[in-house]
Amino acid sequence: MDTTKIYIVFYSLYGHVETMAREIQRGANAVQGVEASLWQVPETLSDVILQKMRAPPKPNDVAEIKPEQLLEADGFLFGFPSRFGVMAAQCKAFFDATSDIWKTQALAGKPAGIFWSTGFHGGGQELTALTAITQLAHHGMIYVPLGYTFGSGMFEMNEVKGGSSYGAGTYAAEGSRQPTQLELQYAFHQGKYVAEIAKKLKNQPQ
Repeated sequence: MDTTKIYIVFYSLYGHVETMAREIQRGANAVQGVEASLWQVPETLSDVILQKMRAPPKPNDVAEIKPEQLLEADGFLFGFPSRFGVMAAQCKAFFDATSDIWKTQALAGKPAGIFWSTGFHGGGQELTALTAITQLAHHGMIYVPLGYTFGSGMFEMNEVKGGSSYGAGTYAAEGSRQPTQLELQYAFHQGKYVAEIAKKLKNQPQ
C-alpha cells in the first residue's frame, strides 16, 4: 500500500496557527501509512513591517511551499489566522498563485480540511472556514468538515474554546493567549480524521 502524503500548509504571524499545525501533524502521522509534513506559505510583509509588528521569526524547520508542490500531496489541511472573517492575505496570495494548477484541475478530488485562529469571539471562528471553502471549490477539492466527530469536547461549555464542526480553531486574544489543551486535542483529532479519509480515498479500487 502506497504512503498517503498529507500536506499541512499554513501561515502563522505570531505562532498560534503554527502550534495548531504541529498538533495536526502529530494526529495525521498517528495513522499508519500516512506521512504528514508541514509547509508555510511565503510571507508578503517586509522585514521592517514584521519588526514593527513584533512578529517572532518564522520556524526554520518548515520550508516554504510553492504552488506546484501541492501536486505531490494526497490530502491537505490549510491553516491561517482570520482577517475580518477571511483567511490572511498571505494565504490568499498563495491560492491566487495556483491558477496554472486550477486550469488543469489537478487537485480535483483531493480531500482538504481547514483550521484557523481568531482574536476574539465574533472574529470569524466559522466565517473564516466558510469563506475559505471557495478556494477549495474552484480547485474541485473535497472539503472535509469534522461534524461532531470530536465527541464530548464539542459540547464543552466551561471554558473558552475555538473550533467548530468546520474544523479546529483557537483564540489568540491580543496575542498572549495560547491554544488550550482542549483545542490541541481537537487539532490532533482533525489531523487524524482527515488523514484517515485521505488514505481511504487514495487506496480505493479504481
